[in-house]
Amino acid sequence: MNREQTLATAEELISGDRHREYGPALAQHSRISGLWSAYLGHNVSPVDVAMMMVLLKASRIKAGGPAGDSFIDICGYSALGAEMHDDLAEANK
Repeated sequence: MNREQTLATAEELISGDRHREYGPALAQHSRISGLWSAYLGHNVSPVDVAMMMVLLKASRIKAGGPAGDSFIDICGYSALGAEMHDDLAEANK
């Protein structure tokens, strides 16, 4: 899969199927960050959740398993992280 296909597939997933299945990214990542914050005993932001998922996917690639979906997911989580970062910064102005 080339770079254009990888990025297009990630965009289709985060704006299509995943969005329809799980709802808005900020709402989903906020729920996850609340659970992770409670478990860890310190604040985890929605953007932290996206970045931790990028690291999880990177770990899977490093382990040598099938990598195609993980590269796509890294693009998706990065895009969501960037969007949430900007949305949260704007909301905190």
